[in-house]
Amino acid sequence: MRKFLAFGDVHADFDLLWTALRAASCADGAGLPTPPVQAGLFQVVLIGDLVHPKNERDYARLTGLPRFDHKNPDHLFLAAREQIRHLEKLRAYQEAAPHAVHILLGNHDDAVLNTSYVLGTSGGMVHVEFDPDHGGLILPDHLAAWMRRFPRELRVGTVQFAHVSPLPAHAHYDDLFYADHSPKRWFRDSPEYVRMAGLDYGVYGHTQIDGGIHLDEDHHLAMIDALHAREYLELLLDPGQEEPVKNVRAVPF
Repeated sequence: MRKFLAFGDVHADFDLLWTALRAASCADGAGLPTPPVQAGLFQVVLIGDLVHPKNERDYARLTGLPRFDHKNPDHLFLAAREQIRHLEKLRAYQEAAPHAVHILLGNHDDAVLNTSYVLGTSGGMVHVEFDPDHGGLILPDHLAAWMRRFPRELRVGTVQFAHVSPLPAHAHYDDLFYADHSPKRWFRDSPEYVRMAGLDYGVYGHTQIDGGIHLDEDHHLAMIDALHAREYLELLLDPGQEEPVKNVRAVPF
């Protein structure tokens, strides 16, 4: 039996992520894996979307600016520089325990690698700090190579961790993905997709859950884009059993 600790979309709030990792006994004060992670007893899963603060306020906090302007190249430089600094630290953390730290590819991460898609917020802000065609910086090659290795899902027997949903179409961030409303609504409209995919349990992010982690006991799924609500997910799994999920709970920190 192993403990899986899953953390929702980061969106460049790395300080909060490290707080959660330390609270879950997954990272020490130096930002390195703890002995249970090193031993593989704790499995850490980041559900994706490491980059791009969610709004102007979060960009301002990240950069230390009183107000962030996505049209100002100097502001974009600061936003990119700070995210690069934190990504370097997270990369070192994963490389210290690659067998136990899993980072999934979110659509915002993919957009940094494939700048044909310019993502934005409902307030009109666009995420272009890593897009040189819009005044941003290019993500350093070694970080881009690291992110390209992020899988689109993690399967542990019949338990799935993925950024959006169990649907294969939702794992490819293309024109159809961005034109479709179902990536944000599926877990309310069609939660039976988890069982239809032959899964015993599914853990997903992508859709912000304001009231904390959403646990659907009837349909065996968890929506965990709730790092901002200071919660992470803890699962006890025994993949060799007929019912592999022994316990699941949202943990405040």
